[in-house]
Amino acid sequence: MSTSTTGAPMSARQHAETFSGRRRTIALVVVALAFVMDLLDSTIVNIAIPSIQSNLGASYTMIQWLVAGYSLAFALLLITGGRMGDVFGYKKLFMVGVAGFTLASLLSGVAWTPHVLIGARLVQGAMAALMVPQVMSLMQVMYKPEERGAVNGMFGALAGIAASLGPIVGGLLIQANVFGLDWRPIFLINVPIGIFGLFAAAKYLPEGKSAHPLKLDLVGTGLIIAALSLLVFPLIEGRELNWPTWTFAMMAASLPVFGVFAWWQLRKDKIDGSPLVLPALFRRRSFSLGVVVNILFEAVMLGFFLTFTLLLQAGLNYSVLHAALTGIATAVGISVTVAVLGMKVIAKLGRYALTLGAAVTAIGLTLVSYIANANGLALSGWYLAPALIITGVGMGLVMMPIFAVALNDVDHNHAGSASGTLNAVQQIGGAIGIAAIGVIFFGQLTSHAPVSLDKVEPQIKQELTAQHVPAVAQDQIIAGVRDCYIDRVNQKDTSQTPESCKQAESSSAPGTAAISKIIEHQAKVANAENFNNAFHIGTFYEMTLLAVIAILSFFLPRHIRPEAMQEAM
Repeated sequence: MSTSTTGAPMSARQHAETFSGRRRTIALVVVALAFVMDLLDSTIVNIAIPSIQSNLGASYTMIQWLVAGYSLAFALLLITGGRMGDVFGYKKLFMVGVAGFTLASLLSGVAWTPHVLIGARLVQGAMAALMVPQVMSLMQVMYKPEERGAVNGMFGALAGIAASLGPIVGGLLIQANVFGLDWRPIFLINVPIGIFGLFAAAKYLPEGKSAHPLKLDLVGTGLIIAALSLLVFPLIEGRELNWPTWTFAMMAASLPVFGVFAWWQLRKDKIDGSPLVLPALFRRRSFSLGVVVNILFEAVMLGFFLTFTLLLQAGLNYSVLHAALTGIATAVGISVTVAVLGMKVIAKLGRYALTLGAAVTAIGLTLVSYIANANGLALSGWYLAPALIITGVGMGLVMMPIFAVALNDVDHNHAGSASGTLNAVQQIGGAIGIAAIGVIFFGQLTSHAPVSLDKVEPQIKQELTAQHVPAVAQDQIIAGVRDCYIDRVNQKDTSQTPESCKQAESSSAPGTAAISKIIEHQAKVANAENFNNAFHIGTFYEMTLLAVIAILSFFLPRHIRPEAMQEAM
């Protein structure tokens, strides 16, 4: 490790001050690559869900774990990861995070069962929690306060680009079916990037740690992991297991554990001033409400993106690339809002940006649901574009000020701790949102399946009659179709063909190609109706959360301090 002229080890800031402009730029590129790699991995998976289901036979519960598990592991270790960088050195923790993330990506790409893939995703999230905080810390170390505005702007732009391109990159990789690997390259692409990042980090990043690091709060970390696990695990697993008593017992048990965590944070603050979450932050109403708004909005966003992707691909038979391109409209809406309004306009709107954003998002979601339901299998991505842009505009109006409003009344000395807490809370909100929307969306798919078949039954009978199929045979055909469809919706291993479907196929009379086409088409119509119904119910749940956000916004600060805008970036 480098030493100062006094013989004591240099802090990371002191070492960075010796860098040439070229080395500092290369170091920034290295950490920016890691930042983008994390963002891509958190957005790219949704588009691959149907491919993963058909390839590995993953159930809907497993799909929820794939999406929520990453966010949950990331959130639970995010603050601790930042503290570890202060204590052990930013470069060391960054390299550990990148190495672990790369290995987890490799394991994800070669996963042979859904359980292996879920485990790899959890490790990915945990390693991202070690890697990403060092990105922000190193940026603070390498750049002076007056230089950070431009760097922050670059990272903000990268975040927007990565969020927009993630699904498209994933769609292109899956569509190309590189080396016949189907969905696997969306994870394997991280391996060469990670290896490059490791070697570049070893050469170009500054050595050293914080001159005045806070202590680790391992007890607090363990308590919050236990509390959230008790809450999220039964939320995801309960529906598939028909809600046994222990699921409700686990969720109830999470409450006292959250209470113990709060007590420990107060005690840890008195012992050494290094709690995982600073209790003083929650004495400010704006911060406490900001935390709640963050959780609710992230739940809305991730819930929408998950269910919308499933609607397009599993419900309406969109190709993976078609679905990815359709979703771009939302990113366009977000980007236009950020570019046109900017932080100055948002600062003037203050809390009303959240109110307006929640309302506009609700309008957009309503239009998306209505247009999708009205068109069914005939739905074109172009039909959805205006509604998705409106949804994106609303999301942008909430996303831009949400941190600044929460930080408005926070002492600037606590801004770093508050921002880290908000980032962790945001990820937790996403994980809880995925768990909750799964209960609603997938539950509706199961319960509404018979109704969807009922709606197409008259059309099936009419077309079978036109094919001169006797009434008795029609009833047998429809009964077989019903059993097969409902069993497909309820099956846990989607790579397997239900026994009822095999029987229906084996009992089909020869020379009935026309009848098979009728059945196949009407089954698709019923499936589209079923997914549209589940999406509609999920949208209603999301609009309820948006209504709560709009109400809470009136209790937040009317104006946003310019300093809070800077601290939120």
